[in-house]
Amino acid sequence: MGTQENYLQLGTEVREGTALVALESTVISHGLPYPQNLETARALEDVVRQRGATPATIALLDGKIRVGLGQPELERLATEKDVAKVSRRDLPVVLARRGLGATTVAATMYAAYLANIKVFGTGGLGGVHRGATTTFDISADLTELARTPVIVICAGAKSILDLSLTLEYLETQGVPVIGYRTDELPAFYTSRSGIGLEARADTPEEVARIARIKWDLGLSGGIVVAVPPPPEADLPYQEIEKAISRALAAADKAGVKGKAVTPFLLNAVRLETEGKSLETNMALLKNNVGIAAEIALALLGNGTEEFI
Repeated sequence: MGTQENYLQLGTEVREGTALVALESTVISHGLPYPQNLETARALEDVVRQRGATPATIALLDGKIRVGLGQPELERLATEKDVAKVSRRDLPVVLARRGLGATTVAATMYAAYLANIKVFGTGGLGGVHRGATTTFDISADLTELARTPVIVICAGAKSILDLSLTLEYLETQGVPVIGYRTDELPAFYTSRSGIGLEARADTPEEVARIARIKWDLGLSGGIVVAVPPPPEADLPYQEIEKAISRALAAADKAGVKGKAVTPFLLNAVRLETEGKSLETNMALLKNNVGIAAEIALALLGNGTEEFI
């Protein structure tokens, strides 16, 4: 990695662990309210450990990309105001300022790659926003998937987005989207989207084999493993669509733009669903990182020890 290593700081657990699973930090600082954010961050790490893997929560602090955080750092992310929301483009700026930054999917993927971590468990991807044909609002998560070799386990793209266009964009970029025990693209809060997937895997070992072959072929970029929310947390499609429509109208009326759109919409949907969407969000996060841990272990058994 050359000079890139100068900006990495690995926690003790990460340095000594195997079957590493990257975890993002925007869910702590921007995705969930306090104290659920801190409770969820701790719970996600515990889920990974219980499955026999090693959690690596990623954030920016004191001019370093921190891979593996202690409790004080998690508490800072959960409670401090004005934590920077860091995507790929923001990494040099926040590092230069030695600020506290929470990493999005895109930045977490890149940091994981620098730390030789191949598996990343998260909630939902960013994607093509509704109305993007006029706004050109497309998440950097998608372009990161096209170039960074990390497996991202998620509940599909966030349902506040245009899921069909997001899937089309990923296809254009050559990113495999694999339904995990499903033939339909999950829509974050709900397992139903009406959008079929061409690829499916039913075991962690199948995902590991696909990843190994992709990288053996020298194909760039990552893989999306799309996991439906747990049945007990699966919300009805129509209920979520109505909540999203009202949230989008509220965002438009408030003039919310750019990075502020996603957290605004997620909070608005939470209010519209009287908290049910928040419960689903936390449940699917735990489910996803548990599956990510199983895939990380399968990669070790598959002989995938270094990036291609």
